Amino acid sequence: MTDAAIPSYRRSARTDVRMWLLLLFGAMFFWAGSAIDPKDNCGEDGRECAPWLVPLAQGFGALVGLGAALTMLANPNRGSFVDPATGDLVWWQGRIGKEGGDEGRIHPSCIGKIRIIRQDDSDDSVSLCDLGGERLAWFNEEVIPWPYDRWAEKLAARWPHIRVEIID
Repeated sequence: MTDAAIPSYRRSARTDVRMWLLLLFGAMFFWAGSAIDPKDNCGEDGRECAPWLVPLAQGFGALVGLGAALTMLANPNRGSFVDPATGDLVWWQGRIGKEGGDEGRIHPSCIGKIRIIRQDDSDDSVSLCDLGGERLAWFNEEVIPWPYDRWAEKLAARWPHIRVEIID
């Protein structure tokens, strides 16, 4: 029942570039707050003085870096696959280990539409709808590989009744 054209997809916090960037961002702010003397954070004329910004930046960096490090330590994962036993499309988010998190499952014969909304300033939005038009929970662009339209077309090629709607 599993089709090689629809590969399994899995990402975790440790393999997510965004977590590494947050860790780097937090470390840079923490380092900058540690390296700059708050008294030196004043203009030459003494009117533009904000020594409180240095410890604020250091604290901000510590919070962001610690949050990223703890997320990477817990290592929640997300992904999707076609279950070979049932043929269901299974997806999950926020799973730590093999259990838990938010999960959904539907047989492809019950999928009516995959909607992809293209957005200029951020990642595209992806929704999965059943035959009644109801949007399915926890299914979004986080659980499928990019490019999203290619993944959707592969699913629709295997189950031709599935409509792929791309909104620009």
